Amino acid sequence: MTGTESPKKDKAEGTNSQGLARSLFRVSLPRWRGGRYSLSKLFFNFYLLAMGSFVAIAFTADFVISTAQRGITDDYARRFMRGTITLIEDELFRVPRSTWERKIKDLDEKFSYKLGIVERMSLDRRLTPVQVDKLDAGDIAIDHDGDIMYHRLGTSSQVLVVGPLASSRNPELAERLPLELRLRLLTWSLIGLIFGIALWFWVRPVWRDLEALRQTARDLGDGDFEARSPQARSQLFAPLSDTMNSMAERVQQLLATHRELSCGISHELRTPIARMRFALEMFTETDEASERQRLWSMMEADLDELDHLIDTSLTYARFEREAPAPHFSSVNFAEWLRDEVDAVRLLGRELKISVNTEDLPAELDVDLDRKAMPYALRNLLRNAFKYAAKEICVSAELTGNAILIHVDDDGIGIPPAEREHVFSAFTRLDRSRDRSTGGYGLGLAITRRVLELHGGTATAEASPLGGARFTLSWKAHQ
Repeated sequence: MTGTESPKKDKAEGTNSQGLARSLFRVSLPRWRGGRYSLSKLFFNFYLLAMGSFVAIAFTADFVISTAQRGITDDYARRFMRGTITLIEDELFRVPRSTWERKIKDLDEKFSYKLGIVERMSLDRRLTPVQVDKLDAGDIAIDHDGDIMYHRLGTSSQVLVVGPLASSRNPELAERLPLELRLRLLTWSLIGLIFGIALWFWVRPVWRDLEALRQTARDLGDGDFEARSPQARSQLFAPLSDTMNSMAERVQQLLATHRELSCGISHELRTPIARMRFALEMFTETDEASERQRLWSMMEADLDELDHLIDTSLTYARFEREAPAPHFSSVNFAEWLRDEVDAVRLLGRELKISVNTEDLPAELDVDLDRKAMPYALRNLLRNAFKYAAKEICVSAELTGNAILIHVDDDGIGIPPAEREHVFSAFTRLDRSRDRSTGGYGLGLAITRRVLELHGGTATAEASPLGGARFTLSWKAHQ
């Protein structure tokens, strides 16, 4: 049966395992060490990137909006100035055309913006084709900057020029652009300062989380698999910190499993290999047919034992490495239990094996993994076959939503101090070391892993028959 003895740790195997894990972690560490940044550098880089992007977006949006509104603004200015331009035109038509230059100078002194007269042909390079068409149609044309207006005087070749509207003779209009520029600069300066302060308080905890993660990664790379990342101060890195801690725990678990399997298998291999070597030496030194047949049978049994050891170890490693997702299906439980016991009944030799399902409701259906659960039950039955004296009883009961399977034997039993220990891998009770009942201490460990997949557990206690009782329990309806 399983028990208290655990094989000695193989120091060389453990060292190799840690060295392999350190090499895996160090693959990515140079990037951390070579790309180390100070908090101020990270802040300024991020600030320049974010603020530059923000300013670029703001100016782009302002340009797009100004372009979209230009047509509306030009129409408004055209309607606003149409009356003034018509009055100036009427004043000019009241005097001879030869005196328009003198008249326009007189009128220019009465307006806050500049007035003038130019020849129509001189405007082809100043205005766009669209503006030229408006000018020839008798409408008001506005230049690209929206500051100078042109209106053709009747059918003549002369054009009235109004503007620039923001001239030096109008201090309010002349100072409008510099004042607007100063206000823009002041506004952007305040925005930049407020953004910088807010960014600093946001970057600082992020930087601390990065430093903590980097230090944890370095410790793991140096082989300290007890290292864990502290709780993240920012929600941004909280998932990453949890993931790194989970990864470290998983690596630590895998290394422990690797060392356990390596030490356990190396320990278990020595006995059958030593027996095979001894039998092979005896086989070559004897000529008796009966003795050679006996030795040959011993070596075949040892080969079967090695094959079973490897298969069982691989099964245990698979459960430890990554527990497969259970695939539940509903079965008639009483019928399923009887079929599983009948499948291994022949291994019980002359033992009395009974199945009791009287405490179960009629036609009870239970959810279980039909591939994994039989493995757990058969391990308990094989364990009972080794230690039962005359009788084995398999029974089941339903308690609430929990289904329980009991496997009782009338063997030597298990001391209370050892009942939890028997489910550890590669551990066996001292009295189970002989070849007939030894095993490898993996069957019960695999049984518990199967029950954990079902959200249940496997336990050991004293049996009413005088030996040991093993119980499997899990939710009957998942």
